Formats: sequence, structure tokens, C-alpha cells
Amino acid sequence: MPCSCAEWRRWIRPLVLVLYALLLVAVLPLCIWELQKDKVGTHSKAWFIAGVFVFLTIPISLWGILQHMVHYTQPELQKPIIRILWMVPIYSLDSWLALRYPSLAIYVDTCRECYEAYVIYNFLVFLLNFLSNQYPSLVMMLEVQQQQPHLPPLCCCPPWPMGEVLLFRCKLGVLQYTVVRPVTTVIALICQLCGVYDEANFSFRNAWSYLVIINNISQLFAMYCLVLLYRALKEELTPIRPVGKFLCVKLVVFVSFWQAVFIAFLVKVGVISDKHTWDWDSVEAVATGLQDFIICIEMFLAAIAHHYTFTYKPYVQEAEEGSCFDSFLAMWDFSDIRADVTEQVRHVGRTFLGRPNKMYFGAAARPEHTEHTGLLTASSQDPVTAATTSMPSSPSSSGRYQGLGHTPAPHSISAPADKLWSD
Repeated sequence: MPCSCAEWRRWIRPLVLVLYALLLVAVLPLCIWELQKDKVGTHSKAWFIAGVFVFLTIPISLWGILQHMVHYTQPELQKPIIRILWMVPIYSLDSWLALRYPSLAIYVDTCRECYEAYVIYNFLVFLLNFLSNQYPSLVMMLEVQQQQPHLPPLCCCPPWPMGEVLLFRCKLGVLQYTVVRPVTTVIALICQLCGVYDEANFSFRNAWSYLVIINNISQLFAMYCLVLLYRALKEELTPIRPVGKFLCVKLVVFVSFWQAVFIAFLVKVGVISDKHTWDWDSVEAVATGLQDFIICIEMFLAAIAHHYTFTYKPYVQEAEEGSCFDSFLAMWDFSDIRADVTEQVRHVGRTFLGRPNKMYFGAAARPEHTEHTGLLTASSQDPVTAATTSMPSSPSSSGRYQGLGHTPAPHSISAPADKLWSD
């Protein structure tokens, strides 16, 4: 008698776990021993070991992405999640190629560094889309909450007014990193071509030191804005369990950055020196190769963490009729990013020119606002009216999601999706 789908799924997972454990515990050490016996160079051995971890990492990440595409029932939430999940395979392949071809490291690492900023932006989008769907009068609700003071080291600064101002400035603080990081990456490429970049060398005579300082300040401020937003809306964000998701994003971004700085410090103090470059051409190439090798291993752990923290299970519904092809096309739709960046640039420009600001946060139209009015169009209405007018449209009777960017089922303000996220 043929096995049912449920029975097949029951035994396939333990089988995969056994194969992974066997590869890590038995096959990999045996291969390393054979490479050592054949006196293979250190560079080649590092590339082979990193390749094994890349081979283990990518299936885990692609499985999570595929499941979100198959169960694409909440596009405005799953779209940023899919973008975040792509971080692991992009980091893995990028680092593996850079490890194999050190001369191309500065170029392929550009993709990884730009995507790093993109991930932070999408995590903010995920939080704001959830809040906008569950609490249509979010700004009004936030305005009556207790004032959130700044965190160290900005605790001496005046606090941002609760409500629209806090939401907008947190979003602007994250978006600045999505602009600063690609710009500094392009500058790094130009400096490399001009011979003044000098990566992993702590000296104010090269461009690398200045770019590290700029990127670090920009990145820390982006993360600070995310933490400040979480503190202000901690209870409202509880259903989606944001702490684990935030740690996954923060650790991957922060660890990779400070890891590179720490390796550069080892080069500066002479722990990594010209005496032992193994198969690399220079001590700078050794530092870059060590960073790429460690990232390949770390991404295997990150893939496992993403599998559980950004799971597809909360989005599985009994009546699903969405097209996997439509969800695949939605994954490549970047119109929301363009609209966000354009809106923030316009706002900053109006602020410098002293003109009234147009602000938008989940509304269908973009009416005139000042910084102290509601960010949602419904924020100037009665709470009951705001909840009614801002609710997402109901799905069709067949259960198909109503196009990209719409939630298949409405959620009330008083009961924010606890059942949906109980899994």
C-alpha cells in the first residue's frame, strides 16, 4: 500500500537529519584527512571545507523560501521574509567565490554588503506591515502610550514624540543605512581601482578606515532605530515573536561586520603577518580569505536559525488557491522600496526647504500632513471609523489572496492574530 503524504513527510525529515549528521561527523573529517595526506595547500583545503558547508546550507534556505512561495497567503508579510531568507544563500555563495578567487573578493563582496542593508530594511517593512494590518489606528494608539526615552548613548537627547514622529524617524533611520551602505561600497570599489583602499589596514592614510567608521555609525543607528521601535511596540509585536527574528538579522549583520574589523586588528598587531600567508598572495588576502571562510560556516548555523524563526507554518491555510508562479514574480517586485526611498527623500528635502511635509504610512492617498499629525489617513478619524475604513478587504469565497500586497483575511484591533501565530 503506497505511503500517504503525511507518512512520507514523517520519515523524510529524520532521514535528512541523519544524512547531514553523517556528512558532518564522518565524511567531512575523512575528506580533510585525505587532503592532508595528499599535502593539498591550505587555500584549497579551506575552499573545499567551505564548499561542504555551502552545500549543506543552500538546501535548507531554499526549502524555506519554497515553502513560503507555496503557502503565499499573506504577501505583505511573506514578501519581506523571503527577501530576508535569501540573505543566507547570497552570503554563502558570495563568500565561497571570494575565497576561491581572492583577486575578485572586493567585487563579489559588494553584493553581500549591499544586501546586508537590504535585509535590515525588509525586517522593518515586515514589522510595519504587520502593525498596519493588525492596528489600523496604530498612530493614535501609539500617541497615548508612555513616552519612550532614548537609549544609551543617546539618552541625553530629547525623546522623539510618540506616534507619527517616532514611526517616521525610526523608518528614516533604517532607510539611511540602505542608502549609505551601497554608496560606501561603490566608493570602496573606486578606491580599490585607484589603489588607495588598502583593506584591513588600520591607517588614516587609506580609504578603508574612513569607510569602516562611516558604515559602523550608519549601521549602529539603523539597529538603534529598530530597537527603539520594538521597545515602543513590544506588546503589539508579541504575536510574531520578533526577538528571535531580530537576533537572526542582527547577529548575521553585526557578526560579519565586526568579524572583519577584528581580523583587521589581528593583522595590525601582527598576529596575521607576512610570515604565514600560506597560498595567498598577501596578508590582506589572508585576512579576507579568513573572513570568507568563517562566513561560509556561520551561514550554515544561520540557515538553521532562519528555518525556525522565519517559518512558513503560520501562513499555512486550509483553503489555499494562490499561484506559486505569482508569488515567485512578487519576490522580484521592488516597487515598494522605490516608493519608500522616494518618499523619505522628498520629506527630507521639504524639511530643509521649510515646506509642509507629505507623510504616508499605509494609506491609500497621500494628504498633506505636518510632522505632528497622523501618519495614517485614518488617524484623524474616530477610532471605530478608522478601524472600519482601514481594514483590508475580505478574500473571495474561494480563499484566493486578493492580489499582491493584500492580506487574505481581516484582523480586528482587539484580537491581533494570536491564533494565526500560535504555531
